[in-house]
Amino acid sequence: MKITAVNVIRANRAVYAQIETDEGITGIGESGAWGALDASGTQIELYGRYLVGKNPLDIEHHWQTLYRCSHFRGAAVMGAISAIDVALYDIAGQYFGVPVWQLLGGRCRDKVRVYNHVAGRTEEELIANSIKGKEEGFNALGHLNLYLDEPASMPFRDNNSQLLYKAERRLAKIREAVGYDVDLCLEMHRRLEPGFAIQLAKRLEPYAPMFLEDPIRPDNFDEMARVASHCSIPIATGERINSLFEFEMLLERGACSYVRASISVCGGFTGIKKIAALAEAHHCSLVPHNPMSPITTNAVMHFCAATENIAIAEYPNPYAASTADNLTGTGVKLRQVDMVDEIPELKDGYVTVPTKPGLGIKLVEDVEKKFPFRPINVGIRLREDGSICDQ
Repeated sequence: MKITAVNVIRANRAVYAQIETDEGITGIGESGAWGALDASGTQIELYGRYLVGKNPLDIEHHWQTLYRCSHFRGAAVMGAISAIDVALYDIAGQYFGVPVWQLLGGRCRDKVRVYNHVAGRTEEELIANSIKGKEEGFNALGHLNLYLDEPASMPFRDNNSQLLYKAERRLAKIREAVGYDVDLCLEMHRRLEPGFAIQLAKRLEPYAPMFLEDPIRPDNFDEMARVASHCSIPIATGERINSLFEFEMLLERGACSYVRASISVCGGFTGIKKIAALAEAHHCSLVPHNPMSPITTNAVMHFCAATENIAIAEYPNPYAASTADNLTGTGVKLRQVDMVDEIPELKDGYVTVPTKPGLGIKLVEDVEKKFPFRPINVGIRLREDGSICDQ
């Protein structure tokens, strides 16, 4: 079997690698280079020149070639490698007639525990959506931003005292509303400085959050380790790094309890399995990062099925309306689920493991026309004084 073409599909806010073979088998994978999708698409095209004519089943060799052929990497490059790697595994699964998890060593679980995305532009909305998430069957609520999901156009005004008081008050209200049979996964969006993060964590400890994600900017592993060493709340981080060697440095420093590796930017199945083994050696679990389309969600489910040290997985709602209008003229808003032929079942906070060969999911025909590509614009929220506010 030989690769005959490597195509780039740009649809909605996603970039895919679609790999065709001379046996009629086609694989699909998604780049997670969220802020650099255009560049990542170009990199997929470049790597396609190498892949055409090669055997798609030599996955590890292709991964090593693409990873080591250049002196420079980054999210755009690793997103391209990730998309290609997932697509190659999709091809291999279809070729051998087995789901990808079988190629990765077989199942460790039949279903994957997931947390949803809880958002709120006001305190009342945040609490109401937390209650709604529990009512929908989730036993873990995630992406909980105690500083709210206000629009970037609104200047951020809270001072330190307000940051401490409001975060504690909101978490207390959420905990009271949903009880202690629900895990709460806090997303701090890299907003705090190390000393303040430690101070805040102590205020939040009584409400038993499952983890505190990215309380500070994740660029400095030593500072993240300092925060982790002073907090009883487990730290989760890793979505912004994409190299096995960076994860080794993170784990060696004891900078996190939960590794937030992203399969669509850390090297696909090949890369994330290496990271999972590294985390296992440090007695750490993974909470796979996934704000992507259903293609990546299926890939994550295969990875979780075949990997023992998974704590829980992020689950973006595939039924949420897209901001892209349906071009058929019906006025109906398209959803992420409308981009693919089917998705796994979600029930009582668990997603069933896909069982069809390969990834078990395909993009719908003419997805690029139905979901015009929407590049990410440059912009950021500001504080009241005009300085940058991470959110």
